[in-house]
Amino acid sequence: MANRPQPINPITRVSGSAALLFVALLVIGPLIALWLRADTSSTLVSADWAAVRFTLFQATLSASISVILAIPVARALARRTFRGRSVLVTLLGAPFLLPVIVAIFGLLAIWGRSGFVSQIFQSVGAERLNIYGLTGVLLAHVFFNLPLVTRLILQGWGRIPVEHFRLSAQLGLAPKDVFLQLEVPMLRGILPGAFLLVFLLCVTSFAVALTLGGGPKATTVELAIYQALRFEFDLGKAAILGLLQFLICGFIAFWSLRATTPVAFGGGLSTATQRWDVSSKFMLLQDAIVLIAITGFLGAPLIAVIGRGLPALSNLPTAIWPAMLNSLTVALLSAVLSVLLALTLAGFIDSLKVRHNKMSSVIEGIGLLTLAVSPFVLGTGLFIIIHPIADPFALALPVTALVNAAISLPLALRALLPALQHNRLTYGRLTDSLDIQGWARFRLTTWPIIRKPLGFSTGLAAALSMGDLGVITLFAPPDVETLPLIMYRLMGAYRMDEAASVALMLVALTLTLFWLFDRGGRLGHQT
Repeated sequence: MANRPQPINPITRVSGSAALLFVALLVIGPLIALWLRADTSSTLVSADWAAVRFTLFQATLSASISVILAIPVARALARRTFRGRSVLVTLLGAPFLLPVIVAIFGLLAIWGRSGFVSQIFQSVGAERLNIYGLTGVLLAHVFFNLPLVTRLILQGWGRIPVEHFRLSAQLGLAPKDVFLQLEVPMLRGILPGAFLLVFLLCVTSFAVALTLGGGPKATTVELAIYQALRFEFDLGKAAILGLLQFLICGFIAFWSLRATTPVAFGGGLSTATQRWDVSSKFMLLQDAIVLIAITGFLGAPLIAVIGRGLPALSNLPTAIWPAMLNSLTVALLSAVLSVLLALTLAGFIDSLKVRHNKMSSVIEGIGLLTLAVSPFVLGTGLFIIIHPIADPFALALPVTALVNAAISLPLALRALLPALQHNRLTYGRLTDSLDIQGWARFRLTTWPIIRKPLGFSTGLAAALSMGDLGVITLFAPPDVETLPLIMYRLMGAYRMDEAASVALMLVALTLTLFWLFDRGGRLGHQT
């Protein structure tokens, strides 16, 4: 019976412990390897500390803006049904999934000094926009992360049973009271984790800072690590900066996890989006303005990328086909490994919540901190570990898939863990009292709850790996290419038309991968 906390399933305990050990070794091992090979006499100079301050400042601003703007967007999507809604929900994944270098090209086409908005300003006698520096970094980070936070919050809104809104209408509650009683508790459970996720993404962001930041006043820790490894070959400085970045992210993770308060709304029979408190014309206009604005903000750069790439499709290089196969292989391997680790860890964490809440928070923090380690530090550390026993260049694709899985693990964990907690708080006592265990429990209660976030996180991991241009540059020999790498090399050779055609192909494959997995998880649902 369910009159006391149930013991942890042995399979859950063993698999969760194995996944936790694997993740811990994957994070700590490269750091130790890099530190042992480093010159410990290296010290940080004033420019390095300036990079630390700028990193914290821009990451805090980027995360705050993304979270604040995502609330009205997710709310408008959650309480409205209209033709094309599913397309807009899919579009929300596009910016975060776009290869960074491709997305930045689109942003510059709209917001750059020669972009569409600057041309409008110039036509009315105003100055052209200059988005380089902090402004450009914030713009790009909000462009990438606002849709991600919106999707996470939208899943939270979808877990509020429609019966609660029906009861609120019967009681005559005003929209303000509905927001305070139903929606605010849900947001308290999601926003701290969403803020943490975006903060970590912004701290470890490399391509955005490289292309739109740079210079003494807009250098991030990630850029400083890259410079120490690539130009100075100062492993000591890279190790110190990597460890400092890890500690900063660890502190933010600890704070965010303590602030997270999961909430259970109970079960419900209806899943359709139906609200009785938002029928006024003013609220309809408000939601319409929000949705039109977000569609323009996200869609314009994507249209610019398509407009540049379509005329260049006839210039596809012959090397694109093996590069495409390599990219798909890495993406699928990375997605499978990331989701398996996330699902195993999420089940283990959730099973510990009742008896060992503090321990579960520590394990959750370890799972999230894979994003706190620089991919360059991970890649360089793995290179040092592999080199004595094998040729690291021959393992370029598997190592890239492994690092990409580690980087996307926190995203999958943040999507799956709230769903499992919701399932336990809603149906745990009932299934325990009925002694429903094993496959029957998973099929009847767990699978319907996790299907949507599982499809979303799988598509997200696959798409992020498709567009990665990080570790592969450290390991790949000249005869091994992925689509981002071949695009990077074409741009370096000033073969811009061919690079544009590869960019469009990369965008199409990335969005298709995400759509297939995400759509599979959302069939029959509106979120």
